[in-house]
Amino acid sequence: MSNRSQSSDLVLEAKAVSKVYKDAGNEVAVLSGLDFSLHRGEQLAIIGSSGSGKSTLLNILGGLDEPTEGEVLVAGRNLHSGNETYRAKVRNETLGFVYQFHHLLPEFTALENVAMPLLMRNMPMKEVVAQAEAVLSSVGLSHRFSHKPSQLSGGERQRVAIARSLIGKPAVVLMDEPTGNLDRTTAASIQALIDGLNQDYDIAFALVTHDPELAKRTGRVLELVDGKLVER
Repeated sequence: MSNRSQSSDLVLEAKAVSKVYKDAGNEVAVLSGLDFSLHRGEQLAIIGSSGSGKSTLLNILGGLDEPTEGEVLVAGRNLHSGNETYRAKVRNETLGFVYQFHHLLPEFTALENVAMPLLMRNMPMKEVVAQAEAVLSSVGLSHRFSHKPSQLSGGERQRVAIARSLIGKPAVVLMDEPTGNLDRTTAASIQALIDGLNQDYDIAFALVTHDPELAKRTGRVLELVDGKLVER
């Protein structure tokens, strides 16, 4: 894990972010004037009770949901200042995503799944394949290029999802319960992998997790309480 966050570049910032939902005519505030920053190479965990708004926050940080108020900057670009086409472009160029369930496309091989973000950039196929092979090898799957998700174990599928999140060389990788669907032994191997990739790629990782073992391995833990993040 990185401990250089104070001297590294700011790659993700939330400024006075609020999220209010309307339910049966009532307003429910999930996030309330929340401020947040993340630096290159930093690794942190976001924890909180069920229903505290962790997934909502992650979706807003990733441009999958819009704040009611406030703004999110990714590598200096305002994520919510344009239309969905603009947000998709910023996501593709600056963000990686890993979820509890891998969300791999079942009809494609591991290599093809990992290559998808670069194919969306219309890069030359030879270059895409070379990069996909390199990043799959970095997560220990050089022997699984041609395997489809149904032919992989749960841990291997999550490694493919992690490789896919890294291939575009994002500034930040957002992870939602990345070990939540894995047994303890496999989860420990994924935790160790995240630590190593954080060092090797100098990419920031923000993890939403209920796993205390995963949380304490990061350099920083924030708890979502009453719509704001509190250092722990």
